Amino acid sequence: VQLQASGGGLVQAGGSLRLSCAASGIFFHINDMGWYRQAPGKQRELVATVTSVGSTNYGDPVKGRFTISRENAKNTVYLQMNSLKPEDTAVYYCNAQIVSFTGATRNVWGQGTQVTVSS
Repeated sequence: VQLQASGGGLVQAGGSLRLSCAASGIFFHINDMGWYRQAPGKQRELVATVTSVGSTNYGDPVKGRFTISRENAKNTVYLQMNSLKPEDTAVYYCNAQIVSFTGATRNVWGQGTQVTVSS
């Protein structure tokens, strides 16, 4: 199973970006999907997660500015980022809890996509 993220880039403060992350491979189901980020010299932190039925959870720094959503039929999770700030600059990683046909669950990470917000 692989996660392929896309949509990062360079944007000015106040601008918007939309990240996408699609899961591919053979599996039974995906539980939670989410986005995390890691800035230079800092620990990886939660951005947002969404359950398979659409319940969401956000990290405090992005509440009210970012929106997470998913399209189960496409095994894809999105992150709409508005009102971006320079402190949002980081590598953004997508994550998915993959359930196999044996019932085993494992965390899978995407390769990361760079988001840079200029002031």
